[in-house]
Amino acid sequence: MSTSDYVLHLADNALVLGQRNAEWCGHGPILEEDIAMANNSLDLVGQARMLYHYAATLKGAGATEDSLAYFRDPPAFKNFTLVELPHHGPLVGYAVDRRDYAVTIVRNFLYSALMGLVWEKLQDGSDPDLAAIAAKALKETRYHLRHASDWLIRFGTGTGESARRAQEALNHLLPYTQEFWLLADYEEQAVSEAVAVDPRTVEASWHEIVAHVVSEAGLRLPDSGGHRSTGKCGVHSEHLSYLLADMQSLARAHPEGVW
Repeated sequence: MSTSDYVLHLADNALVLGQRNAEWCGHGPILEEDIAMANNSLDLVGQARMLYHYAATLKGAGATEDSLAYFRDPPAFKNFTLVELPHHGPLVGYAVDRRDYAVTIVRNFLYSALMGLVWEKLQDGSDPDLAAIAAKALKETRYHLRHASDWLIRFGTGTGESARRAQEALNHLLPYTQEFWLLADYEEQAVSEAVAVDPRTVEASWHEIVAHVVSEAGLRLPDSGGHRSTGKCGVHSEHLSYLLADMQSLARAHPEGVW
């Protein structure tokens, strides 16, 4: 079960962040970015589909990519808390506020900086199915990282307002990255079986990437201490339930539907 749980962790990250980024469709700050973020979302959902399909194969018992995406409740999801947060500052799940593109960009930057390193290791790993998925995901993730890095630098070196928003987004989101280095039980077992990447082996490289881009943007790295989120262990913020309710409602309302 450790391999399937680890694959679900990767899939849930991609799906939930893909769903979040899709919320910009039709609301992007400029047309080019509207399209770019929609493509980013499609890449992530595509990664999630490949991973869910593989996880369903490992699980058997009639599991499918759709059942894993649409018919699991929030505690069964293993995604980082970071990817489920809304596109604004720290508000309760039901609060409505204007989306802040700086929050979206900083989140994508922090996440893709990690996943570029993880996919790079997984493509050379011992699991051939996961290696094939990683090879495709790596190309997309490198583009996502470049896109987010470019925009973070533009924000930081742009106007006073854009720099302020980028700094506030970093201050808000960076503490959630502590969860990257927390080893869940299923992850620890998958690492011992040489299937998973021990995230601690890429921690120094991740910090180097982040520090370089943040410095180039003229921003300050805040303290990442404080509460350590545990979404990858199934303990989520209130925001995930609202996101899943939107995403899963149609499939649950028509469970026998054929599209």
